[in-house]
Formats: sequence, structure tokens, C-alpha cells
Amino acid sequence: MSIEKNLKKIKKEIPGYVTLIAVSKTKPATDIEKAYKSGQLDFGENKVQELMKKVKILPSDIKWHMIGHLQRNKVKDILPIIHMIHSVDSLRLIKEIDKQAGKIERKISLLLQVDISQDETKYGFSFKDLESILKSNELDNFKNISIDGLMGMASFTENSEIIKAEFKKLSSLFDKFKKKYFLKYLSMGMSGDYKIAMECNSNMVRLGSNIFGSRN
Repeated sequence: MSIEKNLKKIKKEIPGYVTLIAVSKTKPATDIEKAYKSGQLDFGENKVQELMKKVKILPSDIKWHMIGHLQRNKVKDILPIIHMIHSVDSLRLIKEIDKQAGKIERKISLLLQVDISQDETKYGFSFKDLESILKSNELDNFKNISIDGLMGMASFTENSEIIKAEFKKLSSLFDKFKKKYFLKYLSMGMSGDYKIAMECNSNMVRLGSNIFGSRN
């Protein structure tokens, strides 16, 4: 199916309250334009260099989401153009984003990435560390960021019960702190597991191959 047809099909499956991030990493600008012309505005990239190239040649009203691991020395490059950073996984990164955002007088929307999987390669705060930070008032010191939600990636497994348990654990943490921090987004679910994620109250999903086809 074409990109346009894929998007139409997915949007029928996803409730209106769920934000769809089209994961466009490694995909050419022409593919992104097709999705954009079909009404898709939110796109996710995981490499700063690739994102910067695409920003220069694609429509200015696209909302760009950084969904990959972000190094502190790359923060200042993306802040002028980023809509949201999903992959905030340390206090040191939060401090750098806050510092650089202050220089350009922007308030940056962040999601805190939580390591919910059994995969050793995944990034993110541990549940213990994040809960400790959220219980304290440490985040109140940062004036140039907005903590808008949590993000997590489930284990790379075909066992749906493991995936569901991981999503439920993150959903519980979200519910626990959403009033204190006015959290809006629970970002869980990718192409293989987004339906399970939505069952566990995800309201933001990140889909790539379902829209653009499998990656080379």
C-alpha cells in the first residue's frame, strides 16, 4: 500500500485522543512530503544530523520530535527547531536543555524516557531513580523546560504478555505523577506493539514501518 493509504488506515484504528508520530528516520524527504500532504504534521527523527538536513528542505509547519538518544553536545543544534524531545534520560541532559533553551528564550517540551524493557541496549531512567526525582522538587528549578509526559519502549519480544506488563508498569507511574506535574503524554507503542500500548492507556504512538514500509 502507498504511504497515503497506510496513514488513512492507521488513523482509522487510532482514537482521536492518541497523537500519531510518523517515524521518518532514514526515510527520504519525498516520503515525508507524501505523508505531510495527507495531513500528517508530527514526525520523529533519531539522529540530529539527519533531522537538521530535513528541516532545511521540508515545510516549516512540520512538528519535529527527537525520539533517539540525544547527546548533550548536540542539544543547542536542535532546540531552535524541535517541537518535543522524547528521549530525555538523565538529569545532566535536562540541565543542558534548560541552559541552552534559556539562551534562545524558548520553553522546550520534554518527555522523560523510562527504561521499562529487559533489553540491555535501551536507554532511560530506572523506575527507582525517576520516582525519586519526581517525588523531590528538583525539577522545579528548571524554568526553560516543560516536563509533559513519559516515554518507554517495551522489550523486543513476541511475547505480548511481557510487553503488556511493561506498558502497564509505566502507565501506573504516569498516573501516580500526572497531577503533580500536569503530565499530558504517555508515549508508548511502536509499529509492532502500538495496539497493546493503547490498551494500556498510551496517548502517543510512534509508527514507522506501518506508514513508510520496512527499512532497508
